[in-house]
Amino acid sequence: MYEISETTAPAVQKKVLALHDLSCFGRSSLVPITAILSVQKHQCVPLPTAVFSTHTAIPGWVCTDLTDAMHPSLAHFRTLGLTFEAVYSGFLGSAAQIDHVIEAAPLKTADGLFVVDPVMGDNGLVYTTYTAEMTARMSELCALADLITPNVTEAAILLGKQPDAVPRDRAEAEAWALALSSRYQTDVVLTGLTLTPGRLAVVCCTQNKTEFVEHDCIHGFFPGTGDVFTAVLLGALLSGRALTESAAQAAAFVRACIAFTVGRGADPMHGVQFEPLLGQLLAPNGAG
Repeated sequence: MYEISETTAPAVQKKVLALHDLSCFGRSSLVPITAILSVQKHQCVPLPTAVFSTHTAIPGWVCTDLTDAMHPSLAHFRTLGLTFEAVYSGFLGSAAQIDHVIEAAPLKTADGLFVVDPVMGDNGLVYTTYTAEMTARMSELCALADLITPNVTEAAILLGKQPDAVPRDRAEAEAWALALSSRYQTDVVLTGLTLTPGRLAVVCCTQNKTEFVEHDCIHGFFPGTGDVFTAVLLGALLSGRALTESAAQAAAFVRACIAFTVGRGADPMHGVQFEPLLGQLLAPNGAG
């Protein structure tokens, strides 16, 4: 058993300002993000953009919009002199919320990270909650980021392609990542690539160099895994790991969570059962 002690705990705990929705049921958004960053020894400071009864893949969800609370909360953080080693945004419900994320970005420390998960769609389709204005404004947000983590559908949108466009091979996937990095002047982790039958790939791009991470694919649709992936990735980066190493840890943990959930016959719409596996992130070298 790996135990936290005075020698293993960080001397200065790093803070992450997480601007995401809170989905009460379904293990997505702030639920796994807070748990994962916490077990990685970082402090997650949530700033909910909305409260949903469930994630939006479960029919009948209801939503309480919290847009009007975002600016006052950020103003309060500023009066307290708070800064964050990372500012991390995900699913957003309106163009006004994009404005508030832009307002939050300067709260990062001088050497901090502004991470944007440009949640706009999946499987070749734009989410029904996203308007044309919001997809256009997401490009503005990505241009301010230090790191973006789009899936293939979101990468296609950010590159001005049709949402159902996909890279056909490894060379094209590398070209997409380089193009994203060049267009938005940011590091890139492009997820959800199927370049080899039965395998999933992630391509990381930093300083005009690309590296791939691949693992076996478990077929199915598992809501919330993008949040799990980026949370593990960010936590690893804040712990001093390199980008590709962090992406490899995140991919391995997501796959382990999916395999665990499938092995127990659980409904994937209820989210992956990450809770029993959080101990993997406590180990000195993390998952994988």
